[in-house]
Order: sequence, then C-alpha cells, then structure tokens
Amino acid sequence: MAAGADPTPPERPRAIRLRRRLRDAWPPALVAVGVIALWDLLANVTSLGALSLPGPWLVLSSTWSDRANLAPAIWASSKEAVLGVALAIAGAFALAVAVDWSRTVRRGLYPLMVASQTIPIIALAPLTVIWFGFGIAPKIGLVALFTFFAVAVGLVQGLGAADPDAMDLLRTMGASRLDILVRVRLPGALPQFFTGLKVAVTYSYVAAVIAEYVGAQGGLGYYMQTNKNAFRVDLVFGAVIVTALLTLALFALVAALERVALRWRPPAQTASRW
Repeated sequence: MAAGADPTPPERPRAIRLRRRLRDAWPPALVAVGVIALWDLLANVTSLGALSLPGPWLVLSSTWSDRANLAPAIWASSKEAVLGVALAIAGAFALAVAVDWSRTVRRGLYPLMVASQTIPIIALAPLTVIWFGFGIAPKIGLVALFTFFAVAVGLVQGLGAADPDAMDLLRTMGASRLDILVRVRLPGALPQFFTGLKVAVTYSYVAAVIAEYVGAQGGLGYYMQTNKNAFRVDLVFGAVIVTALLTLALFALVAALERVALRWRPPAQTASRW
C-alpha cells in the first residue's frame, strides 16, 4: 500500500442513499410514535370510554377484523380519487396551454379558474347528488374540481417561466409556436407541474370522502357514515387512518414519478442554513 493512502474504501452510492433515507425517515417515525403514545394515554386516562375515544390498538384490531367490508370501500374511493386527479390533470393541461397561448383567454378564464375554488365542496356535493345521482361520475367530477386548481396554477406559472434564451434560439432556427411549446415551455414547466400535483393529490381522497358522505352507495365516506350511525367509533377512526395512509401513498407515487421525469434537474439543497 502506498504511503499516505487512505486504507478505508470509498462508500458505495447505494449505501449512501440507504443511510440518507434512514436519516430522513427517523424524525417522522419518532413523531408518529409520540402521537400514538399520546393517543393511547388519553384513551386510558380520560373518562370518555372506548365508545367515544378508542385506543390505537383497539382501532387497529377492529379495522383489521372488518377488512372484508373495508376493502371495497377503499377500492371505490381510490377509483374516485385517481380518476378525479387524472381528469383534473387533463383539464388543467388544456386550460394552462390556452391561458399561456392567448392573453385574451388568460383575461377571460383565469379569474373564473380562481373563482371556482371559492365554492365550498360541502355545499356543492348535495347538488351533484340531486343532479346526477349516487353513481361514481359526480364523485369523480367533484374530486377533479377541487384538485385541478393547484395543477393548473403550477402549469401556468411554469409555462410563463420558460427560458427566453432557449426560445429565442429556436425562433432563429425557424421553430413554430407549437415547437417551442413542446420543446421548451412544457419541459420547463414540469417542476412546477409536479409541485402543484403533489398539492392536489393531498385533497383527492378528502374530496372523495366528502362527496361520499353526502350521498353514495359505497366508499370510505359511506363506510364512515354507516359505522358512525352504528356507534362503531373504532371503525370510523380506522377509516380515517386508512384515508390518510392512502393519501400518503398517492403522494409518494407522485414524488417517485417526479424523480423519474426530472432526472436532469439537480437535487434541491434543502439542508442549507440561514
């Protein structure tokens, strides 16, 4: 071995990534353990009783025992949430391109897009039941309505922040507006698009559950309402936890797709101090 050489081999990239993930995972895991411990303590020391505040272990066991009824509800709400987000992406893409393409369209549609988010979903959901019945279509529409705004705003902002030098270069090469849109503006808008999409998916299951609570024949909202009426608070708690876990899973899926689509972008420096 040469004099002065470092005897320790360099750490492999896979080991570095694993250590980084473990380092990032333990703070939220510690908070989750603390919340569960506090919940268990309150359930045991308060006088509310299991009918009002069941402990975490009772909720877990009851929910697992009722998995045969819970699974169809999960599937119904997941269809509504995913299809609603997909419809929101399609609508947001069309609207963002139209708004970016024409200033007249921007002045006419952008205020309406903002105004659409002032409508409370709890007031609109009963009307959709009256108009369209108890099927899946109105649930998907409500999810799309209350998730497309974040995606649309992200796309509009991303399209508007396209690299002017790259666009000028393409213009000198005779590129059309469509070429510039496809080659520069849309790829440059992907970071903002995924940021808006991650915000949107956090509302998808919530919108679906609220729509089902008002009027449905299945889904997690219907499951919660049925068990609330039967005084099965433990199963209501279980459905709430399942809804949160499904939302986290959908968020993680979007984050994974973002990493795949934006491999060209350097990672954000989140550990900087100020």
